[in-house]
Amino acid sequence: MNADIIIIGGGLGGLTTGALLAKEGLRVIVLEKNAVIGGGLQTFRRGNIEFETGMHILGGFRKGGTLHRLCTYLGIIDRLRLRDVDEWCMDEITYGEDNATYRIASGRQAFAESLAVYFPKQREQLHNYVEALYKLTDEIDIFHLRLTSEGIVSHSEQFLWPVDKFIAHYVTDPKLRDLLAYMNPMYGGIEGHTPAYIHALINVLYIEGPSRFEGGSLQMALALQAVIEQAGGRVVANASVEHIEVCEREVKKVVTRNGNEYQADRYIAAIHPSELFRIIDESAFPRAYRNRLESLPNTYSTFNLFIELHEGAFPYINHTCYYERDYRHIWRLGEYIEGQWPAGLMYITPTSAHQGPFATHMIINSIMPYEAVAQWENTLTGRRGTDYEAWKKARQEDVIQLMELRYPDFRRAIKRIYTATPLTIRDYFRTKHGSLYGYAKDSENILRSQVPIFTKVSNLLLTGQNVGLHGICGVPLSAINTAEAIVGVNQIIRKM
Repeated sequence: MNADIIIIGGGLGGLTTGALLAKEGLRVIVLEKNAVIGGGLQTFRRGNIEFETGMHILGGFRKGGTLHRLCTYLGIIDRLRLRDVDEWCMDEITYGEDNATYRIASGRQAFAESLAVYFPKQREQLHNYVEALYKLTDEIDIFHLRLTSEGIVSHSEQFLWPVDKFIAHYVTDPKLRDLLAYMNPMYGGIEGHTPAYIHALINVLYIEGPSRFEGGSLQMALALQAVIEQAGGRVVANASVEHIEVCEREVKKVVTRNGNEYQADRYIAAIHPSELFRIIDESAFPRAYRNRLESLPNTYSTFNLFIELHEGAFPYINHTCYYERDYRHIWRLGEYIEGQWPAGLMYITPTSAHQGPFATHMIINSIMPYEAVAQWENTLTGRRGTDYEAWKKARQEDVIQLMELRYPDFRRAIKRIYTATPLTIRDYFRTKHGSLYGYAKDSENILRSQVPIFTKVSNLLLTGQNVGLHGICGVPLSAINTAEAIVGVNQIIRKM
């Protein structure tokens, strides 16, 4: 089967890249290994509940936002059912140490003022901090869908400061410093290493006002699929690419598990580079290239609870909630010590299509490093053994006990629980070590973690969170960069 472009991986990165290229008149075929397309946009049904595989807190979808503009350009914005979260409280953070709950408003000024209610002596510092966040994002053209300037881009000194140093530069109160890092689970922050610009991008996205999908995130994957297919392309599920044939540094064809062969002028890998190395001819890349990418540290993973709730047992909460044991662990959420884990968690009650006052289900996310499950890494789903099942049950109980510090009767609201570990995430998405956000960016050596779109194979490009920004906003922006590497720099941005 021939096409102009073949994309390996039908997640958000592959589908968005494919939709952009299809809109440019190219015939695109997207090959997805799973039965359901979408990657992190996939949903799965248990009983009467449609669970999302991710948290899906959506920044940039408000009118005028980056994702709203992108989806309008692709013609899919009217196909998405979105619900804005509470303006007065976009996020709620509770600390068990002093039982203090902080409710944070969205909006550039309101964000600072809502925190100043709890820290009145830090009001001016808070406003200066927020302005500094916006200045950092202003240094990134793609974040604002601006035309990219040619030549070497220079950044301010604070752009590559570690996040903790950046926060401490503006804020003196130690509790407030910790609180301002509460979105750490959204970007895999590590003290002394994660660059300030990552922190700024995520925070500004949500300060501008987050939204949620009504009725599940799969709708966005299906909308992107429609763009590709209306232009004459195809999105093929159950098409796991098992071999990429390369001759003289050029891809000749890809072969799927069922034996189908696909050929194109160009190929795009929307998968983790480690997975790419597994399926491509070993001689395709120089050993130094492989070794460099394989040695890059990945962001941490997570232990997830997918909970079906009894009818009328727990209220629907129209914002994201966090619970932290104390003010000293926000930068160490990725540590794992049995008896002390988890140090914190993040939970949402997803929006149903006809949402009432009570929640039907909940997703709880507790950061967990891959090392916690490494002893079972050579096992398969459903066949990991009784020790693993017992361990998983114990960790589930750890999370429930922590939730009961916030809601003493929470256990009574639970009807059923399904769990996912870093191994589940590794195998489902084929990401190395179940990494949530791909390669970790390091302010001490930012060039080391930069992965170019172009590879050592002449007609093979990369897209997705490993070659750019992560998340439901960052990955589509990375897709623009990959698409423009084919059709020309600023060709798509200019049309937007």
